[in-house]
Amino acid sequence: MPSKTHTTRFILIGLAFIICGVIVYYAFPKVFNNNIEYKIEEDIAKQGDVSDKINKENTVNSDIINTISNDAVADSLIPVTHITTPEYVRALYMSGWVAGSETFRNSLIKLVDDTELNAVVIDVKDSTGRVSFATDNSEIQKIGSSENRIKNIRALTALLHSKNIYVIGRISTFQDPYLTKLKPEWAIKKVSDGSVWEDRKGLSFLDPTNKNVQNYVLALARYSYSVGFDEINLDYIRYPSDGNIKDINYNLVSGSTRADNIEAFFKYFSTEIKKDTNIPISGDLFGLTTEAKDDMGIGQVWERAIKYFDYLCPMVYPSHYPSGHAGYKNPALYPYEVINRALVGAVTKTKVAEEDIKKIRPWLQDFDLGATYTKELIRAQMKATYDNGLNSWMLWDPSNKYTPSALKIEPTN
Repeated sequence: MPSKTHTTRFILIGLAFIICGVIVYYAFPKVFNNNIEYKIEEDIAKQGDVSDKINKENTVNSDIINTISNDAVADSLIPVTHITTPEYVRALYMSGWVAGSETFRNSLIKLVDDTELNAVVIDVKDSTGRVSFATDNSEIQKIGSSENRIKNIRALTALLHSKNIYVIGRISTFQDPYLTKLKPEWAIKKVSDGSVWEDRKGLSFLDPTNKNVQNYVLALARYSYSVGFDEINLDYIRYPSDGNIKDINYNLVSGSTRADNIEAFFKYFSTEIKKDTNIPISGDLFGLTTEAKDDMGIGQVWERAIKYFDYLCPMVYPSHYPSGHAGYKNPALYPYEVINRALVGAVTKTKVAEEDIKKIRPWLQDFDLGATYTKELIRAQMKATYDNGLNSWMLWDPSNKYTPSALKIEPTN
């Protein structure tokens, strides 16, 4: 049995360890607090004091940003900020998966920092129908479409705002194989047997006339704005373009057309979202809408869309124009000519509709299809944009791998 002297010695030694531990704990709290401290991805922490980089009205507490974790509760602690739409927008597209990847995302943020780019387009909901981040909206939660690819969505938008980067949220509106499977009653149906219609790739679309669909898209847009997206961009705002389209039930009332249905959606969405606050909205249209005299079978008519959006974004990728367009066997090899022709049409139609041509913001091609897209071919598209009196554009590459040499440090106005 140990003596009283030994027992006393052990007690004193133990107390000494405890006292030393307390001193070290308070002197170096982060060493010991890793198991309970809310932490953010390293790229946020490396930004320094975020609050000094945001205007006084939208100050972000850098201590919160630097101690945020990956859970929704912690994310909600970050104040939401917004940036006014810049005079010109020059953006790149970033998928939800890439936006959720620290290394890949950082490389694109650096590209924006180092060049004339000043905005990013990030998937809110992509063409799979899955939402890129978790939400606390009960209606969206019931759908179960969130995959939470992007942790800390508020932290991400705050980081981008700290760098004065304008953040656009892209919603794949009607192409949504996830929701059409979950809610087949919301889907476009076949005339022949009433089952869910699918295109050649087996993809299905939501019915633009369905009120549940309209309200779901509206809920996604509102929620996205509430977590820091500055603008909402609607893509796939059309009927299907391929497959057995003769078997599509368009739900047309007597005397109405496909274009009537699509325009009705534009009007509803624009009217409803502007009731809350003046959220900037943009819409993506087929490139050929700038030249076509009809709805091309998909319900999109330029003149019937321009009045409902703050910005209209024709997808004028040269590789997407058919062989023989404008006399070119391979339009992809003639980016200036193809895009100049497209934007001349867009400007003309916009003026006829008595709308501002500054609403026109084309999607440009930075991917290889039909031709290897070099710096020169990419810059040729930009020149066609500027030559038509426009100064905004967005770059698309589905793999998110862009061409830095095509981007200038100082913008060309």
